[in-house]
Parts: sequence; C-alpha cells; structure tokens
Amino acid sequence: MATEKKDKFLMYKGKPLVRNGNSIYYGYMSEAYVAMLTIQSTKKSGELTLADKVLVQIIATDPTVPPQEMVVKKSVKNGLYSAIDIASIWLERYLKKK
Repeated sequence: MATEKKDKFLMYKGKPLVRNGNSIYYGYMSEAYVAMLTIQSTKKSGELTLADKVLVQIIATDPTVPPQEMVVKKSVKNGLYSAIDIASIWLERYLKKK
C-alpha cells in the first residue's frame, strides 16, 4: 500500500485550492488576502455536474477588519475556469498592494 500525504492541496499558479462544500478558497490564509469562490448554480453536461454561476470574492484575512469590510472585491462569473482565472489575477494585484 502506498503512503499518501493528507496535507497536500491541489495547487493553481503556486497557490492552494481548498474546497469546503460549494466554496473554494484560493490562496494562503497567512497572506493579507484570499479568494473565495462560491458555486451558486450548477448544470448537467452528460453525466457530469458543472459549475455554472460562481461568485468570486477577494477577502481580507486580517482578523481586526470588521466583517462587513472583509470583502474588498466581488463579481459573478460563468463557469469555474473563468472564476478561478479572474480570482488569480485579482489576488495577485491585491497582494502586491500590501
């Protein structure tokens, strides 16, 4: 039996993707911002269920920021690829500001 490491995450452009239900977190929680992608609706394509509408949010990880000010940017995208692509662009821009 092969040994597996349970602490390995799926990576995209050098940052981890972690899924929790219909939410996907992109980035390191130790950095100033992370992206949260929330799958709002799905569609069937043959036997597969694909993400249709995805809410993309850039969120501040600073615990001193009030909850209503944590989301600094958001948008709804069609499809998971478009959502992850824009999330990676926005996240890099916000991380360079800090």
